[in-house]
Amino acid sequence: MTDAWEALRRHTQARIGLGRAGNGLPTRRHLEFVAAHAAARDAVHAPLDVESLAQQLEALEFDDLPGRPRLGAPLTVRSAAATRDVYLRRPDLGRRPEDGTALPHSGADMGIALCDGLSSTALLAHGPALVAAIVRALPGSTFAPPVIATQARVALGDHIGAQLGVTTMLVLIGERPGLSSADSIGVYLTHHPEPGRRDSERNCVSNIHPPGGMTCEGAARVIAALVDGARRLGASGVMLKDGSRGPALADGEHRAL
Repeated sequence: MTDAWEALRRHTQARIGLGRAGNGLPTRRHLEFVAAHAAARDAVHAPLDVESLAQQLEALEFDDLPGRPRLGAPLTVRSAAATRDVYLRRPDLGRRPEDGTALPHSGADMGIALCDGLSSTALLAHGPALVAAIVRALPGSTFAPPVIATQARVALGDHIGAQLGVTTMLVLIGERPGLSSADSIGVYLTHHPEPGRRDSERNCVSNIHPPGGMTCEGAARVIAALVDGARRLGASGVMLKDGSRGPALADGEHRAL
């Protein structure tokens, strides 16, 4: 029997045309749902393998970029949320570092923090490749050593960027998993990071999880355009638009330069 939905399923990860078996789903579709739900739960609760991620980052090579063979040994930090349970119940603690955190001042153009967020699975699956793509998309920029942050929310990057003394901070964070993807990364860009920055002062590139979502190279092109726009505008956030397909500044924003 021909499945009229099959052609459409090739173009979306959404659950469509699942069918019925009596008052419920067919067994196959039910098992697919249970498996996806389990993967989402695992992504949220599984601890980040910091050692493995650090090794992958340290092994990245950029022999094709003059003067930048490697990024350097990654640094590690934790948020003020002592456990995963506390992290999930207290988002505020995930936005600031634990007491005594100190990172070396680099004065680099760019900082990159890899945060577990709500999917450590995403960082291990795509984090190193995304970092490599970003570095190659910004060949004229200097980079501070990458920072791996656990029990981390986006705003933790403001503290990290301020301590590193970077001009622009990129937070690569595991996004909240859904039933179609448990390994998606979001990248949050903050120009002149400092504690207290509002969410409206950031730009986000989300849904990065090849092959089903945005590719690392595609995301890096958007990020590079946003970095260029932030440098010209002197700020990031709602006034800064994606310029990967055109001008990075919104209409009329030249007046703010």
